[in-house]
Amino acid sequence: MRMPYEVQGVVARGKGKPVTLETIHVPDPGPGEAVVNVQACGVCHTDLHYREGGINDDFPFLLGHEAAGVVEAVGAGVTDVAPGDYVILNWRAVCGACRACLRGRPWYCFNTHNATQKMTLADGTVLSPALGIGAFAAKTLVASGQCTKVDPAARPAVAGLLGCGVMAGLGAAINTGGVTRGDSVAVIGCGGVGDAAILGASVAGAGTIIAVDVDDRKLEWARGFGATHTVNSRSTDPVEAIRELTGGNGADVVIEAVGRPETYKTAFYARDLAGTVVLVGVPTPEMQLELPLLDVFGRGGALKSSWYGDCLPSRDFPMLIDLYLQGRLNLEGFVSETISIDQVEDAFAKMERGEVLRSVVEFP
Repeated sequence: MRMPYEVQGVVARGKGKPVTLETIHVPDPGPGEAVVNVQACGVCHTDLHYREGGINDDFPFLLGHEAAGVVEAVGAGVTDVAPGDYVILNWRAVCGACRACLRGRPWYCFNTHNATQKMTLADGTVLSPALGIGAFAAKTLVASGQCTKVDPAARPAVAGLLGCGVMAGLGAAINTGGVTRGDSVAVIGCGGVGDAAILGASVAGAGTIIAVDVDDRKLEWARGFGATHTVNSRSTDPVEAIRELTGGNGADVVIEAVGRPETYKTAFYARDLAGTVVLVGVPTPEMQLELPLLDVFGRGGALKSSWYGDCLPSRDFPMLIDLYLQGRLNLEGFVSETISIDQVEDAFAKMERGEVLRSVVEFP
């Protein structure tokens, strides 16, 4: 048995503490596992949530999950990928055997899985990889089902973004919301996920796409992804504005990309009768929602939550990469800057100040 791979990785050692660059040991892949040479990894809000203890307290965390790279080695029994394959990493490797998978709905898989072996610090301390990936490192260990082959012509800094936030937004519009040609769509919250939902609605053929945020800079970004109208909800009642822009009716689909009770209520009342609300913003555990049950009944339609854009990576990643390579999907627009692995803490600060859509770590 060979020695484990030794690489540098970005680690969160404690709640709220600045991240550190540490030596990481990555084991050889076991059965059903793969080691991937990471080429690029986006800095996502979820990584910041891990650092702040907002996910769980299983410190230390190896951060990073929105990544693309090349398979270095695979373990016994792996047939879906091979060394040399260019892949996007996903955090929901479907099992193929649970009740959702067996009913032909694998995007709802109730038994998603990660690698069995653990990556460690040099002293043997076991690491918790963010979303089962841990890709702020030159190599990482994942379940082979977390690797999805795509066209290697796609730039890693762009392709990796489908691994989390951009896929969540695109899927919220296309998969969960079922946006189709001529629909009116409103998106509340125009960060990376919200802008991806706007892009998804545009690609699906929506006629009216209304971007709602409190930041004029973000609203301008939203126009670049296909928003036809913008509403600054700091100065304008968003429900009234959305109704005015949709003939007094409300939008066919309203996508909430913030994850707060007050913005969810805005989404609920800004949709047309029998319209659809999609919650893709992630709330915190203590949040509560109160709505008149008569309004839930009387307005009809559908209230949906979107898990990872209800995506099936094996279906959606290659298709979306093909659209990008054809010039029909503006994924490049999400990459605000590329950085080195020692600049992740600075990238978190820029993210919190709303200065970037995505900072992306590139590995030499």
